[in-house]
Amino acid sequence: MRWHLAGVWETVADTVPGAPALVNGEIRRTWAEYDDRAGRIAAGLAARGHGRDSKIGIYAYNCNEYLEANYGALKIRGTPINVNYRYTEPELVYLLDNADAEALFFDAQFGDRVAAITNDLPRLKTLVEIDDGSGKRLDSAVRFEDLIASHEPHPRQAYSEDDIYMLYTGGTTGMPKGVMYRHGDFAHAQAMLRYDMYGLRRPETREELSKAVFEAHLAGDVPVSIPACPLMHGTGLWVGAFSPHYVGGCVVTFRNTHFDAHQLWALAEAERASAIVIVGDAFARPMLGALEFASEAGRPYDLSSVRNIVSSGVMFSSEVKRGLLKFADLAIIDGLGSTEAAGMGLSVVSRAAPPGETANFAINPLAKVFNDRDEEVTPGSDEIGMVANGGFSPVGYYKDPEKSARTFRTISGRRYSFAGDFAKVAADGSLILLGRGSNCINTGGEKVFPEEVEEAVKAYPDVADCLVVGAPDERFGQKVAAVVAPRGGRQLDEREVLGFVRTRIAGYKTPRLVIQVDRIQRAPNGKADYAWAREVVAGHASEPTHPPH
Repeated sequence: MRWHLAGVWETVADTVPGAPALVNGEIRRTWAEYDDRAGRIAAGLAARGHGRDSKIGIYAYNCNEYLEANYGALKIRGTPINVNYRYTEPELVYLLDNADAEALFFDAQFGDRVAAITNDLPRLKTLVEIDDGSGKRLDSAVRFEDLIASHEPHPRQAYSEDDIYMLYTGGTTGMPKGVMYRHGDFAHAQAMLRYDMYGLRRPETREELSKAVFEAHLAGDVPVSIPACPLMHGTGLWVGAFSPHYVGGCVVTFRNTHFDAHQLWALAEAERASAIVIVGDAFARPMLGALEFASEAGRPYDLSSVRNIVSSGVMFSSEVKRGLLKFADLAIIDGLGSTEAAGMGLSVVSRAAPPGETANFAINPLAKVFNDRDEEVTPGSDEIGMVANGGFSPVGYYKDPEKSARTFRTISGRRYSFAGDFAKVAADGSLILLGRGSNCINTGGEKVFPEEVEEAVKAYPDVADCLVVGAPDERFGQKVAAVVAPRGGRQLDEREVLGFVRTRIAGYKTPRLVIQVDRIQRAPNGKADYAWAREVVAGHASEPTHPPH
């Protein structure tokens, strides 16, 4: 079998054509309809001169059309490009120019922004507008449904495992970077991860894949997934959508322009969702708050269908996990990974195996932790090293050989991906994640990782969210500064909070500057906006600080 995402979806569509594939509001698509509509999109793109290696941008909120456009681009052996819907015009121009985008699918509400940038993008020759209910219309664009209606499905291709699949990542620093994978590596490894996750036998041929999908449907054991986080990021797309699709499951989307936890739980109840995909506390805390509110109001949500809450990409605090487990008997799967290094490790907790104070990850056997001499960190040594993923590795960053050489390196004959995550290795071999080195704070020669401090601060009952950054300090070089959002507009007693924090982490890690704000600013996928936090801290630099302990 040639492992290629389009080939996998086509096999699923041929095996269970009448099964549900996509749901968004009242619109429901079977696998046969999904495949047909993607084929017509592919034909429309081909008729406009797009084909193998063509970069096709998708600039939209979560919806059926996002996944149909993605599939359609794959069917012409093109490369779908995820576009962040928060980007300003200069950021859009940079991304689409860097990606060499030739076509762009976009929500109608973004039409004015698209019109403003097209003259700066001479390669961009096809615009396809998605009706998002906004009533907007861009005359230079073809409408999504018109593109589908005016073409017959494109003939299926002889896909190559050497075709490039790419996802752009903003990372924690610098401009967005396109992370390139061979389809053969990406599609196969992702499929194996998902079949392992669902407890199904790994398929290695097209016939085995078809049989596995058929048997899963026959047993009534197929996932219904809600990606609560954006499809424009890896967690939403890969875990929230691709993961259920590998076994013929259904993806339920909602236009989460502003995350509404009550809307999510109501949708999970109505659609009998089995999996909800999020990105850490930015989603999990409001989800827990909604469950508490509904319970107190005497109308608890029916969560009996939900088997898994899956998170990846950021810290997911233990106290929030414990809170969610009070309301539902499910597994909370916390994945360690990034766009450059997927599947490095897992932390799985449940009522039977409750979370500890901090998350320890069972490391993927092919992942290692290396010190700065490229030596493996000894378990139980307390030495800090960088996590390296030795599983399926990207080809590199698109048009950036220098960054590729730094991130993807060969040690003792094996290629590893170093995404920048630092960790220790416990005596039992599990991984204790510390955080990204790019955000590491050096205070008096001691390294402090913001994520560890944030988790300690957020464990305080009246704290809703927190970001931690380094601030200049005359004596120590840097001091630990915390930007904190209290729950429900409360005013925090800072000394009480810090006294609580000191019982959980070392004194030198405890914030010396605490700034209270109404809301913590995060990216749409829940990831920390540390640049914003540094600006907030810079504006309060003259405030008195708490003495170090």
